[in-house]
Amino acid sequence: MTPRLSVVIPCYNEAANVAPMVERLDAALAGIAWEAIFVDDDSPDGTAARAKAIAARDPRIRCIRRVGRRGLASACIEGILSSAAPFVAVIDGDLQHDETILPQMLALLEADRAEVVIGSRNIEGGTKGEGLSPVRRMVSDGGAALANAALPVKVGDPMSGFFALPRPIFDDLAPRLTGTGFKILLDVLLSAGRPLRVAEVPYAFRAREAGESKLDAGVLLEFGGLLADKALGGLVPLRFMAFALVGAIGVVVHVATLTLLYGIGPLDFWPAQWAATLVAMTANFLLNNRITYRDRRLRGPGLARGLLLFYLVCGMGAAANVGIAGLLLRDGLLNWGLAGAAGALLTVVWNYAVSSTLVWRPR
Repeated sequence: MTPRLSVVIPCYNEAANVAPMVERLDAALAGIAWEAIFVDDDSPDGTAARAKAIAARDPRIRCIRRVGRRGLASACIEGILSSAAPFVAVIDGDLQHDETILPQMLALLEADRAEVVIGSRNIEGGTKGEGLSPVRRMVSDGGAALANAALPVKVGDPMSGFFALPRPIFDDLAPRLTGTGFKILLDVLLSAGRPLRVAEVPYAFRAREAGESKLDAGVLLEFGGLLADKALGGLVPLRFMAFALVGAIGVVVHVATLTLLYGIGPLDFWPAQWAATLVAMTANFLLNNRITYRDRRLRGPGLARGLLLFYLVCGMGAAANVGIAGLLLRDGLLNWGLAGAAGALLTVVWNYAVSSTLVWRPR
């Protein structure tokens, strides 16, 4: 039987929640033809194996195991594009979303009362309950305010990861999606090219029963990067913006280290300058590994090899910076300030291009 609804479930380290999720969907969607697609980012806890074991005896269940690719947004995109139903829903694999409202969400879509239906914690009848800590609640509320400032249509819960829409609409806007980060709903709403008709269904956000939250500083930076990417019309790659931001943080680290070692410390300028450069490069590498290239994150022996290669890449970039700036200044093409800025820009572009192809190679 062809399903009416495909439920896409992005996962990472959610092995304990796979079977309960299937049981809850089976109960909530009784009388509705449905399928569930678990999209697992190669979880080390065996999430994919759990999903495939259930799929072996239940044809409604499928699993996509992604090797070398990570990120909730891109996982959702792959899952939705692989679906067979005319309507698709996205729900987190941690059991915090209320699957019992899925029939209501589907009914609104089938009646053409909305183009996107959002499970909302922020409208009357919805609550965050015990599902969010005070810090996560503050981040969610702040993010919602920022998102609504950028959206063409106001939404009570634009940070929701629980929503449904017709698959033809998604197929149409998929090529315009950024596909980075955790806020796929926001990406959909910003990429549509027009205000979508939105309906929201209230629900109570549950406390997590197993596993751990994926929210960290990298997620927050990706959220800000998504807004910036859409504001710039996609002209500047999101990863490049993150790389440049990390580089700016590295400048602060460099100056702080130089101040400690030379300004108030015992070293002469040149030893302090070299030490500060090494500290800043190391900080940049670790931040880029954690944030900019989180989907290609280096671990174990690869981390040490990547650090040494990053030192080499940045050293060559610094040499190019000095050489280009000196050439522009010597030939009178630019004044010293603009020459220095041109050299710095070249360094950022060089470091980004070479780091993306050599240090954090696509897998």
